[in-house]
Amino acid sequence: MTSRFVRALISIGGCLLAGGATAADIYSPVTPEVQQVTTESGWTFSFAPYFWAAGLSGDIQQFGLPAVDVDASFSDVFDHLDFAAMAIGEARYGPYSIFGDVLYTKLSGQGGTPRGILATDVELSTETFAGLIGAGYTVFHDSSLRLDVVGGLRVWSVESELSFSGGILDGVSREDDAAWVDGLAGFRGTYSITPEIYLTGWGLVGAGGADLDWDVAAAIGYRFSDTISAVAGYRALGVDYSDDGFVFDVVQQGPILGLVVRF
Repeated sequence: MTSRFVRALISIGGCLLAGGATAADIYSPVTPEVQQVTTESGWTFSFAPYFWAAGLSGDIQQFGLPAVDVDASFSDVFDHLDFAAMAIGEARYGPYSIFGDVLYTKLSGQGGTPRGILATDVELSTETFAGLIGAGYTVFHDSSLRLDVVGGLRVWSVESELSFSGGILDGVSREDDAAWVDGLAGFRGTYSITPEIYLTGWGLVGAGGADLDWDVAAAIGYRFSDTISAVAGYRALGVDYSDDGFVFDVVQQGPILGLVVRF
């Protein structure tokens, strides 16, 4: 029972990225907007905090335990969520753009053991970070549509700590972690249906430390003013990483909701 509990927590904790997690107008690593507020210098800037209600499926292996087949809904993950932060920023000058996307989550869970000989309680805490930095160039732009080609690097870091209390293993803890970098390239675009309503989306794919790293999304946005927009849509992100017994081969997907501020 202890082993089963630990595996379940590892599956949930190591993979949320909500978490893992990325809305964006989502006007940054993933979407340029056609109508913008431009400063006197010609630069435009945007900042977009967002929420991604991502579920998780795939295979995870940590702490030398057998690989676990994970299939967790967002509600399963949310039950163990301690803290999450997600935001995107972009600076644009004409057809050129520089952007960043940061995802951080901290999760934990605790459970008892049936006999309490080795331990009476087992606790797992997991911190997951994914940061994307990149640049883009507009290859097509008219009054309604903008299409960018983009490329960048995504840094992943997963750190987990397993702690025991009571029984023979009282006070014993163990850590397992992995970090890697992937290069990605793809497209992002925005199409204005009306001056207020627009569609946006992106697709990125790459590899590096992972065998495969990909990210796709589609969303609809509404401009309340020249400086404030809201977006809602759906995103799916997958990564296939394995090294020395550490496996993180997962797909995260779910609805996204974001607020975009331009200045």
